[in-house]
Amino acid sequence: MVYRNRAVGLALAAVFLVGISGPVFAHDAGQKLGRGLANVATGWVEIPKQVGLQGRETNAWDAFTKGLAKGFVHAFARTTVGAYEIISFPFPVPEGYRPIITTPEFVSSDYQPPVKANEEPLPAR
Repeated sequence: MVYRNRAVGLALAAVFLVGISGPVFAHDAGQKLGRGLANVATGWVEIPKQVGLQGRETNAWDAFTKGLAKGFVHAFARTTVGAYEIISFPFPVPEGYRPIITTPEFVSSDYQPPVKANEEPLPAR
């Protein structure tokens, strides 16, 4: 049991490290597998992320309704694409192991810190 918990912890740490690695420029089977694992493990993060992004653009009600709906759609898509990439990682599909979700490749790639009421938001990258 202890070894199983350790293995799960190491696997989650590996997924976390792959997920925060930022954009990937050279694509191969290992990176496709890592991207798939990261997207399956962190796909759910799209839900609070989309609520927050919607709240920045509109009001709290839109953030709760539209952001929540958009978050579930994005989370489902990211998790499904991640599962596909895990299953198909040995094969160069799409050509050259390119990512299917390109903007952002990882859920945390376009993170913007919260904006205080009297501050201007940071410029987009």
